[in-house]
Amino acid sequence: MADIDFSPNPKNADHAQKHSVFARLWNGFLLTVGMQHFYRIFSPWVKWLSMIAVVLLAVGSVWGLAIAPPDYLQGNSYRIIFIHVPTASLALSIYFGLAVLGIISLVWKVKTATVVAQAAAPVGMVFCVLSLITGAIWGKPTWGAYWVWDGRLTSMLVLAFLYVGVVALFHAFENTAQQGKAAAILSIVGAVNLPIIKYSVVWWSTLHQGSTFSLTSAPQMPPSMYLPLVFMIFGFYFFVAALVVYRSCTLILIRERQKAWVKALISVRTT
Repeated sequence: MADIDFSPNPKNADHAQKHSVFARLWNGFLLTVGMQHFYRIFSPWVKWLSMIAVVLLAVGSVWGLAIAPPDYLQGNSYRIIFIHVPTASLALSIYFGLAVLGIISLVWKVKTATVVAQAAAPVGMVFCVLSLITGAIWGKPTWGAYWVWDGRLTSMLVLAFLYVGVVALFHAFENTAQQGKAAAILSIVGAVNLPIIKYSVVWWSTLHQGSTFSLTSAPQMPPSMYLPLVFMIFGFYFFVAALVVYRSCTLILIRERQKAWVKALISVRTT
């Protein structure tokens, strides 16, 4: 009879070790994204994110509205781009974030993802509406009309309705075990609209101009115009980050108000 080797297989040992390391990292991640840890880690960020946002927005707005030269075709009316482009970009980015948070919430049952999504959804809705309003204001002198039913504008309007639906679902199931599930599903399903918005100017004939910035080509504006726009974009992103973190931490305190750590935090602040 052949001898049987009962010694451990090096490949199996390596696999078990890697699995153990991954499990420890994953458990550490889940611990970090718990509501208490999220609050303690991110609440101090609000002040710094806000300060950076104020500096960037101040520099960008003064540079863009007062120093940048007028456009040779549109004159000074093009300056609304310093508000329109950041708001439109944020409307897309925040909804993409909602879809990612929805997947995390449904698959891994991370409650903090639901809280962050609930905090971010109204912010994204406001920026989506602002992008539509500023686009209409810009469209009047450029196209001769406040609104045209082209692919980009129509798909952005659909995004605004999706935002309204997500916010409404969060409120409809507030204080229930199902809160966030319906909103997460709508966020994930609605994400199919994002590539339509992005590539609508390529797929269909449209009055809307193409992307101002591209990874594969140089900016279509001189530095004196696109640099203040870069400041404005980053400034708005930092502002939104501060706002979402602040709203998330506030929602966490409301949800966890009966927990010992929140009561201890409140007692420390009141003494």
